[in-house]
Amino acid sequence: MNAAIVDPLQGDFPETIEEFLQHGNMKCIAFNRRGTLLAAGCANGSCIIWDFETRGLAREFRDKDCTAPITSVSWSKYGHRLLASATDRSLTLWNVETGEKISRITLQQTPLHACLHPGSSTPSVCLACPLSSAPILVDLNTGSTIVLPVSASNNGNAPASSSRGKFSDGSPPFTPTAATFDKYGDLIYVGNSKGEILIVDSKSIQVHAVIPIPGGTVVKDIVFSRGGQYLLTNSNDRVIRVYENILPIKGSGKEIEKIITNNKNDYVSPYEKLKANGARCLVFSCEVSDAISKVQWKAPCFSGDAEWIVGASANKGEHRLHIWSRAGRLIKILEGPKEALIDLAWHPFDPSIASVSVAGLIYIWAKEHVENWSAFAPDFEELEENVEYIEKEDEFDINAYTEKAKKTGINEDADIDIETKEKNSSFSDLEDDSVDEIIYLPAIPSPDTPDEQPDKCLVSSSKLEDSNHSGSPSSMDAVQNGQTIPPASSPLEVDNSTAEEPAEAANSKRKRKLSAKGLEMQQAEKVKKPAIKISNGKSSKSKSKQVELPNGNSSPADVDIDDEATEDDEI
Repeated sequence: MNAAIVDPLQGDFPETIEEFLQHGNMKCIAFNRRGTLLAAGCANGSCIIWDFETRGLAREFRDKDCTAPITSVSWSKYGHRLLASATDRSLTLWNVETGEKISRITLQQTPLHACLHPGSSTPSVCLACPLSSAPILVDLNTGSTIVLPVSASNNGNAPASSSRGKFSDGSPPFTPTAATFDKYGDLIYVGNSKGEILIVDSKSIQVHAVIPIPGGTVVKDIVFSRGGQYLLTNSNDRVIRVYENILPIKGSGKEIEKIITNNKNDYVSPYEKLKANGARCLVFSCEVSDAISKVQWKAPCFSGDAEWIVGASANKGEHRLHIWSRAGRLIKILEGPKEALIDLAWHPFDPSIASVSVAGLIYIWAKEHVENWSAFAPDFEELEENVEYIEKEDEFDINAYTEKAKKTGINEDADIDIETKEKNSSFSDLEDDSVDEIIYLPAIPSPDTPDEQPDKCLVSSSKLEDSNHSGSPSSMDAVQNGQTIPPASSPLEVDNSTAEEPAEAANSKRKRKLSAKGLEMQQAEKVKKPAIKISNGKSSKSKSKQVELPNGNSSPADVDIDDEATEDDEI
């Protein structure tokens, strides 16, 4: 099933794979704040940055001390720094502009995810989620760490484990938990194995509120929308839940302290008070799931405007994306190649999604554009060929009423301000216009290597045909073991009209599908090509000449004469 319910508003969301990017074996991706650059971590420990508009390779960072697969990449607020976590338990901070390594920290556990503090332009503190321990705050300059609480019953400290594999309070042992900053980094939202969201102050490391999640299962992902108004959770019960953040976007730390101070009611236990505080921070909105197949979800996130929610199927051998509206209505199901999906990211502004397959390729999902020339005028008519236009008698006559309306609608004496720079509402958090933000990077030229390129990728609808995909990997074991997948399992072209196109650059491949009108015109051009007559190894064409009559007058009618025959007669 390609698509589910069609949204009556026809919103901007991706519909088909436009192209794919290839450079080594990529594992994880992240857009910068403006969506102009796309960072990716590779299996060999390197990090690369793509220019998302030109699809060119802009930067490549290599650390001789790190050859393990990258698990996550994170941008700083203004794009000056890039943080990469790897399976060798390392955190590496890069200077994006110069390509120099700022610092490298080795943790005691493998960080599955790490993100920089969003409140600073040059942050040195990050939030890391290790494989088998509580989330920690890491100072990248000194290497010091602070363990975050994962249980409301032990406020401020992680519970100590016992010999039986359980904590002192009887809760299950640590499992990979999720944690994230809010928009400005004042609060940290931590998910635990009990199915709770803990709101922790990033400075005092104290639990201020608790939000129980229905189902009480392990929270695998916690993601904020770009504006900070909404939050979603992904739990082990195969349900994605959406919450509305009712705290102020800026100054949330001070606001939650006011809530705690004003809440002077008597409660049975401190836990009940924390739950009451949580009810004033987050409000449950909706939940989404696949009621039929009951699939686990991977890498869920919001669209740039938080109108849509996307989640990827975690089943092996499936590259399937589900898109819901924020109200919880299923809008579309996008199916890609028979390669498992390991990460995805929605563009901050455009209706585009970048997804990473187990084969190490980045697929760019975009909205399918259809040429509509009738949009220029309601009576616009498309022509198959050029025709002679006959001007109407009164077509260009001056209409006095129209000219009068135009004059009254334009104030030619008004002063035009060319000095004041209007602020982009999409970047309301950019308070200081003088901040030097990295938006673009010069691309690195790369030579064409057609012999090493996979076939072109082109999708004619929201579902790729299952053709020549027998070599695609169907297990995530290769990713976990750090094995490199050969590019032979990359997608193949399914459109017969462009199946024999020559290969393009190795790092980026783009092929747009022709519209139905374009295909018809292309076919018509082939039919209209004149046939060339070949005679005695020479090409000859029929020419029109005038023949002189015996009376000395020229014939009014043209006579077709063969050039070749005329030359023989003269000889």
